[in-house]
Amino acid sequence: MFWDQPVETLSRAELERLQLQRLQDTVRRVASRVPFYQQKFAELNVKPENIRSLADLRKLPFTTNTDLRANYPAGLLAVLYDETLRLHTSSGTTGKPKALFFSRRDVDNAAELCARSFVATGVTNKDVFQNMMTYGMFTGALVTHYGAEKVGCLVIPAGPGNSERQILLMQDFGTTVIHITPSYGLYLATFLEKHGVNPRRDLKLRKAFVGAEPYTEETRLKIEQGLGLDVYNSYGLSEMNGPGVAFECEQKYGMHLWEDHFLMEIIDPQTGEPLPNGERGELVMTTLCREAMPLLRYRTRDMTSIIPIPCPCGRTHRRLNRITGRSDDMLILRGVNIYPQQIERVLMATPGIGRNYLIQLEGLDEMTVKVELAEAGFDGQVGHLLDLQTRLAENLRAEILVKPRVQLLPPGELPISEGKAKRVIDNRKL
Repeated sequence: MFWDQPVETLSRAELERLQLQRLQDTVRRVASRVPFYQQKFAELNVKPENIRSLADLRKLPFTTNTDLRANYPAGLLAVLYDETLRLHTSSGTTGKPKALFFSRRDVDNAAELCARSFVATGVTNKDVFQNMMTYGMFTGALVTHYGAEKVGCLVIPAGPGNSERQILLMQDFGTTVIHITPSYGLYLATFLEKHGVNPRRDLKLRKAFVGAEPYTEETRLKIEQGLGLDVYNSYGLSEMNGPGVAFECEQKYGMHLWEDHFLMEIIDPQTGEPLPNGERGELVMTTLCREAMPLLRYRTRDMTSIIPIPCPCGRTHRRLNRITGRSDDMLILRGVNIYPQQIERVLMATPGIGRNYLIQLEGLDEMTVKVELAEAGFDGQVGHLLDLQTRLAENLRAEILVKPRVQLLPPGELPISEGKAKRVIDNRKL
């Protein structure tokens, strides 16, 4: 199924011609309207006419998270203030937030890309879409809401939490598609078990769109088994118009990045140098259609790689591998580089282990992994628990090269996250 088949199946040559035209238009616009980029271009001695090919993208400056915060609230606008239609912001937990402006065209484009993404997974106007993301200043819920309406779905703006009500809505209105964070998806599966709801018998769920947090393939499988549906990986960020930047199709192998709207690069996060297809590094994105706030070479800090082979679905837009974490999420423990997703992969693949966990760093360099037991695995026998604890610690050491302390907890012991989960608490005394 296609939403816009001519665009989704453009030849590589046609796609690159379109990208170059849109890149040149974007560069001209920011060079004439955005003081931040005017200054950067002057420092690098770059002019819009220097961009003659896609390879010339590397002549342009990087844009960073710090740049967005430094230009808060409206220093990166490329349109007049009264031409903006919507504002989203980041949480601003580390200081000033990031302000992301949308024009009317940006709002429509964002919804269009979500519609394109949903249809690629097999969603139709007969589906009932229950949106369990947080509505508000984040883009996740609102943009996907508009995208599902574009497809023609009945949309239920449920928001997160209140699991009893979520299940009631699913039962009463025949929900077939949900949009949810992986951490809440795991909790919801446990909630169904506790309340005797069999999703395959009692609900009509068939698809879940999961995003907002990095998660592993093992977590995807746990959600699929617990909720009785297919989970599709997705990628988006507010700086690029929100959700729908890249999405899995029905093949469920890599996320098609919509290259008529974005240019992507994979770079070494330490040196900024480009990496070849297939090699894992930091994703860098350039907007090609963004009107209110175009961004050049935005360093997302998300770690991934490009899948170099064509997709059997017929779409020509290249695919990204699963996001394995952020460059600034990396933990350094006793000189070893560790990503939280490595720990999650081991936990979710271990029989008898539940769906909720927490990583605590304390002292000078000590790690404790707290994880709940599965309901069926909590028999209270000390010998069984000690065996599981030892096996888990050894499996973690094999994966991350450091042996953490493992603490097994009864089901329901750890706090439940209904929004983005906080999986790591770092209390080390550095």
